[in-house]
Amino acid sequence: MPEDTINGIPRADPRARRAAWKRALLSLVATKPGAAVHRAIAAPLDAAIMRATRGRVNLGAGALPMVVLTSTGARSGQRRETPLAYFTDEDAVILTASNYGGQRHPSWLHNLLAHPECELHIGDRGGRFIAQEVTGAERDRLFALAADLYPGYANYAERIDGIRTIRMMRLTPGA
Repeated sequence: MPEDTINGIPRADPRARRAAWKRALLSLVATKPGAAVHRAIAAPLDAAIMRATRGRVNLGAGALPMVVLTSTGARSGQRRETPLAYFTDEDAVILTASNYGGQRHPSWLHNLLAHPECELHIGDRGGRFIAQEVTGAERDRLFALAADLYPGYANYAERIDGIRTIRMMRLTPGA
């Protein structure tokens, strides 16, 4: 396995400098209306688009690194595909359970807590992973990195302050 990937998923530095147009796009999506449009239009289509283009295209136009999470439904037991922004930390892929700053945790988080075995894919690349929630100071460190990756996460955290805490998941390669 190449050193620039984790189980086939490319490493993504949350502090890497982005082009001005990518920063502008992220600032737009970080607004409440921008997040609502992304949630309603882009997010439902991204998994299919990424599959059809073998991971070369997503509706975020490459502004954020994106991966498709395949998890097992917590109650249904059915396979669920969810496109998510990610970054890497050491030899793990990190996911942020922001749910666009909604009052409830995203369903994919409940799925991973119930069934930590999952898959991550970008087109044909990827593999099996095991998910684990990160808490305490390590969660805070990873959330700060997530906010470096996408400033909208800080907006979401403010929006739900006192309601819930945005949870962080560490995914490590599985068997």
